[in-house]
Amino acid sequence: MTSSLFSPIFTKTLAATLLVSIAAAANADQRIATFDLGSLDTLDALGASEQVVGLPKQSLPDYLSAYSGDAYTDLGGLKNPDLEAITESEPSLLFYTGRQSDWETELAEIAPLLNTSLQGDDYLASFDENVRQIASKIDAEARAEEALEALHADIEAQREALSNAPRTLVVTHNGGNLMLNQHPVVHDVLGVAALEMPDSVTSETRGTRTFTPLSAEAIAEINPDVVLVIDRSAAIGDEPADVDALTQTLSDAGAENARVIMLTPALWYLSGGGLQSLALQIDEVMAALN
Repeated sequence: MTSSLFSPIFTKTLAATLLVSIAAAANADQRIATFDLGSLDTLDALGASEQVVGLPKQSLPDYLSAYSGDAYTDLGGLKNPDLEAITESEPSLLFYTGRQSDWETELAEIAPLLNTSLQGDDYLASFDENVRQIASKIDAEARAEEALEALHADIEAQREALSNAPRTLVVTHNGGNLMLNQHPVVHDVLGVAALEMPDSVTSETRGTRTFTPLSAEAIAEINPDVVLVIDRSAAIGDEPADVDALTQTLSDAGAENARVIMLTPALWYLSGGGLQSLALQIDEVMAALN
């Protein structure tokens, strides 16, 4: 009669340890292609730049310009992926958002997918979950928790500093038109009060999305102290807004006391939702409102 050299408990413990080691090794070897620049931002903050193999280079904000180099494959446009380039980059994991939803089937044939869109009504909770989800794929959970703890401490301090913030309106500029933007970083994360819209302001539904156009006269009626502008046109390479002309237009309509401040286009329109971009956005709002 033979007996095992190891107890059942030891054998199970050893097996579990081996599985964890194998998973960690797999995470360390992860080859990530990402269409989500916010996730690229987080990967960079977590020290995983060497695991990135590809991204859409034409949309990179300045602070992520290191990823424009030849070491990284250009994956095409945010809404027009280059499937051949993605395949050639040989990813083991592919990050995507709603911008690439029409290509989901084709992308899934190349590599396993992870949807990194921020979802739900609680922006900060969704942000935290997304950071943790990304960290779990690269074995960087401890580093992510440290970063989140520091970020939350900063947010609490800045929320207190903005307790008496000026009346603030956030708008998106697109092709010469302005639309209301109830941006969660400004209103939810930092707690700056959203302004009440007058009866003259109405919303429009296009497909599944709702837009609220704002004329200069409507902005004058809303009477903000500060107008923060997210320039979509500039972010995607179209004609940017002219801040002097916009200021004059608002003044002519009766909003002569409103300060117009242009936010960094790519940061706010393309790479939001990352560990670095959220901190940078908070800094920009603080500079604008103090």
